[in-house]
Amino acid sequence: MPDIYICDIVSNERLRETVYAITAECPGFAACAGQFVGVKCGEERLLRRPISICNADGGRFTLVFEALGDGTRWLSQRKTGQRLDILGPLGNGFHVPNGNIIVVGGGIGVPPLLFAARSAKGAVTAVLGFRDSSRIILKEEFESACKKVIIATDDGSSGFHGTVSPPLTELLESGAYDSVIACGPLVMLKAAAEISKQHGVQCMVSLEERMACGVGACMVCACAAEKDGERRMSRVCRDGPVFDAEEVMFI
Repeated sequence: MPDIYICDIVSNERLRETVYAITAECPGFAACAGQFVGVKCGEERLLRRPISICNADGGRFTLVFEALGDGTRWLSQRKTGQRLDILGPLGNGFHVPNGNIIVVGGGIGVPPLLFAARSAKGAVTAVLGFRDSSRIILKEEFESACKKVIIATDDGSSGFHGTVSPPLTELLESGAYDSVIACGPLVMLKAAAEISKQHGVQCMVSLEERMACGVGACMVCACAAEKDGERRMSRVCRDGPVFDAEEVMFI
């Protein structure tokens, strides 16, 4: 079982209207890119909220999340000096390869890719998609961690006008990349997986699913997967959230 930590909040920064970045200090806590934690959001809420780790280093970690429900709104109101009760690290993270990689993110799926980019040993190009310019987050942080950053917006208000698929295709056609790491909406992950396969490049995807326990007991986050010709139901919280894209049965 993962450990429970009581962590001191170092900072809470509002990045956009409903997006926050909380950094906490927790001696002994260590994680890899792609893992997540379960955050206890008040005594009256039984279920922890699963939140991806945006960065972890030297006993400090950062969570970037969107305040949408009661639990995450409670979390967004935490102050410096207060404490967080977390369970983690949870799940299986990215196996970041040594070669040149492309990280592909969409919306609130972008934060864990910053951890992956900072963990990479080769050159990293980021392709980040957002609905419009007002929703762009962590651009400067990616620019400091990556060789190149491409922003795509659905409405064309910033960067490339459209989805992440055309920029990703163009990059892979160059033959300069060894793998793709993606996190975001399912439709984006499916496109990234298909484009990567067409170009003979390995693709890892981090799935976003509703979770309850976070440790594989409740099966709320089950998804269809196929490995070695055998179809099975996998638990995103325990078997993932990161999967080889070829194992995931996108619907």
